[in-house]
Amino acid sequence: MIPMTVTYFLKDKSGKGKFHALIYGLSIILLYTLPVAILLILSNLLGGENFTASIFNLMSTHWLPNILFFIIFFIFALSFLGMFEIVMPSSLINKAEQRGDKGGLIGIFFLAFVLVLVSFSCTGPIVGSVLVESTSGGNFLKPITAMFGFSLAFAMPFTLFAFFPDIMKKLPKSGGWLNTVKVVLGFVELALGMKFLSVVDQTYHWHILDRETYLSIWIAIGIMLFLYLIGKLKLPHDSDLEHIKVPRILLSISTLSFIVYLIPGLFGAPLKALAGYIPPITTQDFVMTPNNVVTDNQSTLCKTPKYSDKLSLPFGIKAYFEYDEALECAKNMNKPLLLIFTGHGCVNCRKMEENVWSDSRVQNIMKKDYIICALYTDDRTLSEDGKHTIGEINSQFQEKQFHINAQPYYVIINPLNPNVPTKQPMAYNPDVESFINYLK
Repeated sequence: MIPMTVTYFLKDKSGKGKFHALIYGLSIILLYTLPVAILLILSNLLGGENFTASIFNLMSTHWLPNILFFIIFFIFALSFLGMFEIVMPSSLINKAEQRGDKGGLIGIFFLAFVLVLVSFSCTGPIVGSVLVESTSGGNFLKPITAMFGFSLAFAMPFTLFAFFPDIMKKLPKSGGWLNTVKVVLGFVELALGMKFLSVVDQTYHWHILDRETYLSIWIAIGIMLFLYLIGKLKLPHDSDLEHIKVPRILLSISTLSFIVYLIPGLFGAPLKALAGYIPPITTQDFVMTPNNVVTDNQSTLCKTPKYSDKLSLPFGIKAYFEYDEALECAKNMNKPLLLIFTGHGCVNCRKMEENVWSDSRVQNIMKKDYIICALYTDDRTLSEDGKHTIGEINSQFQEKQFHINAQPYYVIINPLNPNVPTKQPMAYNPDVESFINYLK
């Protein structure tokens, strides 16, 4: 697509080359962002913002889209590793190219359309990942922002080539180095695709991809990538590697460093930099030492919480997972109730736990001064009536009571006046001091 872009704009004799180049870049951004924006606006008009957030929250945690995205990532990873090649139908691309050859603004738009189609094998999995990750928090504007950011970054180099077509002469010719880039991306996609399986595993409590299993797979993929980078592993379409260049050595060092960072996680290390992208510590069977767990002043619950056989909080924090049960205990214990709206697929929820709850002062206040109620909005466990999941019940409760569907969301309740929060609820805020002040 780079030569096609350069050739098209070198032939542009209209005297409006720079303007047309700008239209070209804007068309790329529009083609990625507009469909998402239309979908969100329509759902918002039909059911409101919370309805839209609920739809995307369901999409980001339901087993079907997550399994589908994993399969897509896996297939594209195999393609990048050289097992086969994925291309869009040539008839579709040819029709778009014919429209592009007509010139003018319409021609520029169709040239951008060709670029989006041809690049599908590279951008498809990334776009899917961006959308799923950006919708997991419940904010319906995040997918539009995420797609705009992705499409802007994707459009910038092509726009520059359209502005300055002579840059093409300075680019290195495609060859073995380009296949190396594809293979590296293949390994990366293989690792990132596991995130979708992990979300399903947590929301449905399959316990197939617990934390140590997930990390083991990542470590194995990292080792294979390291061996490939140092020339000990050769894949189809690779050129002979006579010597290793400095950039490849630096990438090898980075890969090996990441592997070394992951290994302590097998024994319970928190790995805070990856909070939200790997399963939580509560899914790990073997933890060598409890990390920053405060055991003093541990609050005693009134009775064994419902669903505690499947749900738990990190750092030994005892909690209820059903609102009415927690409210009754808070009344009996004469303590305020801290509602925590969270989710298995919520990245920011895990970041709060790993980076804020891990502070001993936070744990001390939560355990001593509050009755905790963690309400998972995406859990697929059936409620006692057998008609709804507890995730559906908690999500509807949050929307009805607080007119929002975002996670994490913290609400302090006086059990004697539960309909009105004692202070303004708090959303995601990774600052420890702010959270301590909120609790105090």
